[in-house]
Amino acid sequence: MLGAAGPFHLPRSRARPERAAPEERRRRVAPLATVTPEGEEEPLLGGIFEIGKRSCDVVLSPRRLRWSPIVPESPTGDSNMALQVKEEIIEMKDVFSVKLKRRRFVGQKKGGTLLGITIFKCLHKEENKLTDCAIHLNNFSEDHCHSWFRCLKEILNGFQNRPKSLKVFVNPSSHKREATHVYYEQVSPLFKLADIKTDVTVTEYEGHALSILKECELQAFDGVVCVGGDGFVSEVAHGLLLKAQIDAGKGTDYIPAPVRASVPLGVIPAGTTNILAYTLYGIKHAVTATLHIIMGHIQPVDACTFSTPSRLLRFGFSAMFGFGARTLALAEKHRWMPSNQRKDFAFIKTLADLKTEKCELSFLPLQIPQEDSHENDRKKKGKNKKKGSKDQWHKIQGDFLNVSIMAIPCLCSMAPRGLAPNTRLNNGSMALIVVQNTSRTEFIKHLKRYASVKNQFNFPFVETYTVQEVKVQPRIKNGLDAKENTDLNATAEEENYPWNIDGDLIEASEVHVRLHPQLINLYGVNTDDLESSKATCNCI
Repeated sequence: MLGAAGPFHLPRSRARPERAAPEERRRRVAPLATVTPEGEEEPLLGGIFEIGKRSCDVVLSPRRLRWSPIVPESPTGDSNMALQVKEEIIEMKDVFSVKLKRRRFVGQKKGGTLLGITIFKCLHKEENKLTDCAIHLNNFSEDHCHSWFRCLKEILNGFQNRPKSLKVFVNPSSHKREATHVYYEQVSPLFKLADIKTDVTVTEYEGHALSILKECELQAFDGVVCVGGDGFVSEVAHGLLLKAQIDAGKGTDYIPAPVRASVPLGVIPAGTTNILAYTLYGIKHAVTATLHIIMGHIQPVDACTFSTPSRLLRFGFSAMFGFGARTLALAEKHRWMPSNQRKDFAFIKTLADLKTEKCELSFLPLQIPQEDSHENDRKKKGKNKKKGSKDQWHKIQGDFLNVSIMAIPCLCSMAPRGLAPNTRLNNGSMALIVVQNTSRTEFIKHLKRYASVKNQFNFPFVETYTVQEVKVQPRIKNGLDAKENTDLNATAEEENYPWNIDGDLIEASEVHVRLHPQLINLYGVNTDDLESSKATCNCI
C-alpha cells in the first residue's frame, strides 16, 4: 500500500524500483500538469494515489483531475510500454462531492482508519439520463489526504449556483403515492452526499405548500424543490412567484408586471405525465433531476399570468381549454380510481362525447424582425393573420375542440417533441394552438400525430400562432345572433368553464393570459441540448 506522498514525490512502492531518481519522476509529471487543450494551467497539487489497484501519478488543477498509471522502467529501455499508458481525466465541473474514506468497525460513527479520498462524479448516460459514480483515491497518509481534501473542497465551493440549503415539498398523494418513497430512497441520499441541508415538508392537503410558501422566509434557502406530479409542481411554482410579489409589496389581485422569483425551483418527477420534468431534463428520472439540482444547472424560464377581469387565477407555464380541460375535469371526478385507469377512462370518455366550445379568441401577435418573417411564414398555416402594428389585437370566433396556450414546449412521453414544439423555455413567446371543429376520426389523427417527430399541426382544422397575450372568452350556445353579444357575454360570465393549467383544474370563464419573459429560474437544461427522445404513444 501507499504511504505519505507530497506533491510530485514518489513514495516507496512496488510500482517502481527504489533506485529511480525522484527528479526524473518529477520531469515526467510536470508536463502532464501544465499543458491542457485550452492552454497552460498551473497545477494545484500533484502526488501518488492507488486507483483501481494501480499506483498512479495524480495531478489536480482548478478545472481537471488527471492521472496515469506509473510504468516500471524497462531493463532494455523500451519506450513502447510507456506509450501504452492511458491518461484518465475528470472535469471538476462534473464532480459534486468529495469525502475522506475511512474503515470503521460496526457501530463506530466517528474516526476510523483513513484509506484515502472518494470523489463523486455526475456521469452522463444515454437518453439524457444522469447517474453518480465514485472514484477512490487510496493513500494512508493523513496529511497528504487532508491536503488534497481541502483543495478539492475549495474548488467545489467555487462553483456558482450550486445550492447549500433547500426547502423541499413532498406530495404523498401524487401518482401511486410514490413521492415519499422517491424522495427518501433516491433524492435525499444524494442531497446528503452533496452536503446540502434540507428542510422537508410532506404536505397534508391541497394548497398546503402554497400556504407555507406565502409565510416562508426564502432568504434562508438557495432553492425550492417539489416532489410530485404536474398539479403539485403548478402549486409550488405559483406559490413561489406569489411570494415574490408579496415580498415586493405588490397586490396579488392584478399583477401586470410581476417581479421574478427570488430562488430557483427544482422539480423531482413523481407523477403521471410530468410535463415540466420532461421539458427540463428530457426524461422522467428522479436521480437525473436530483443531479441537475445538485450541479446547479439553472435555466431562466418564461412564465404566464392567468387572470380573470377581476383577479389573478394562477402563475403557470401552459393551459388548455376545451378537450384537454374537460378530460382533466372528468379525471378529477373519479379520484377513487387508480391513476392510470382514471386517466385512460377520462380520455376515452371525453373523446366519445367529443364536443366543441363556442368562444372568441383575442391575441396579440409576437413582433418578429423582418429578416425572420419568411421563417415564421413557413412554420405557420396559411390561415394565420398578418401581423399588424405593435398593439393591434387579432380576433377569431368559432367552435373549437381545443385551445392550447403554452410558454414552454411541454415535452412528455406521449409527445417527444412537445405539445408546442416551436416554442422554447425562454424565447419570449407563447404558442397558441387552435383546433377547430372536425370529425372525431380527424381529431384522433391529430392527437396521434403528437407521437411523431414532425407535422403535428399539418391539418386544415389546426391553426398555430406565436403570441404575447391571449384572451379567451367563452360564448353560450343559445342560438343568439351577433347583435345580442352583450347579453350573451353577460350570460357567459355567470358560467365557469374548466381550464387545465399545468395539470391543475381551474374553474373560470373569461381568461386573460400574459407572457412574462424569464420570470423564474428552474433547475434543468435547455430543451435544444436534450437528446431526441424515442418515446412513442400507444394510448390511442
